[in-house]
Amino acid sequence: MSNAAKDIQTRAADWLMERYEAGSWNAQSQAELDAWLAQSPAHRVAYIRLETAWGRTHRLAAMRVPTGEETQKTKKRQSISTAIQALAMLAFAGVFGAVAANYLLASHELTFATTTGGHKTVRLADGTQIELNTDTLVRATLGDTRTVWLDRGEAYFQVKHDPAHPFVVIAGDRRVTDLGTKFLARRDPDRLEVDVIQGRVRFETTMNDGTKIRSALLLPGNVAVATGQSLFVTRQPEQALANRLSWRRGVLIFDHTTMAAAVADFNRYNREKLIVADTSAARMKIDGTFPANDVELFARVARDILGLHIENRENEIVIAR
Repeated sequence: MSNAAKDIQTRAADWLMERYEAGSWNAQSQAELDAWLAQSPAHRVAYIRLETAWGRTHRLAAMRVPTGEETQKTKKRQSISTAIQALAMLAFAGVFGAVAANYLLASHELTFATTTGGHKTVRLADGTQIELNTDTLVRATLGDTRTVWLDRGEAYFQVKHDPAHPFVVIAGDRRVTDLGTKFLARRDPDRLEVDVIQGRVRFETTMNDGTKIRSALLLPGNVAVATGQSLFVTRQPEQALANRLSWRRGVLIFDHTTMAAAVADFNRYNREKLIVADTSAARMKIDGTFPANDVELFARVARDILGLHIENRENEIVIAR
């Protein structure tokens, strides 16, 4: 075990010891523990491992000693400290690993979210990495089937493949099942798009009763778009897929993109909105790489390079021919 992992285990043991010390736990203590647990999945795993193992020992009830009050508190604190430190040492050796894993996988749903313009990367306990784009909400549970719900937005998945425990992304009535994969999934109100970067995924659309109505095996370079009950699969060049992932670097890349599509993309990342006022301007094409949060730069390019008219309003920039 690395020094970092040992430090986490030791801190988890300290938290557990403080929690069970008589009279030492309060609302502030709980808030500090919650903050530490939220910092990293590794913190949660370490703490749950010890807490689960502790619960299974049933030692708390046996730690009452019939002596004076102060002596009782002192002995109880010492007993708890010794017991928890012993559990921590056993956890180092993996004695309670299976118990903790089962507890964590079976009963914990994790929620991750970003705000408009936000970007977050999370690593699940199974080694899978999920990178969330702007205004995205995902929920995850890990068990016999590892399941992630993409409630809204866009996320890039780098899945730790495990044939015994399938990894499934659910977006409404659509399911994406990992077959050893890196893929991008974007959920809009009326569509779901999945781009396969590496490996394979199975894309399925189902009825409310679970009946499968559409299914496709997607390979690297495949882009699947599901709208309503329709499913369309195309193949895109490698550079096009790389451009779709440019948000991971904080930029948007447009390659002969219509003004309407470029504006719609920018508006996903910014509270100040771009508006295309007429169809003629909306059909014009634009190329270039832009910081995702710089709507003013995009507007200046539209004005200076494309010759469009720009009008600044409150929280809006209107683009017209």
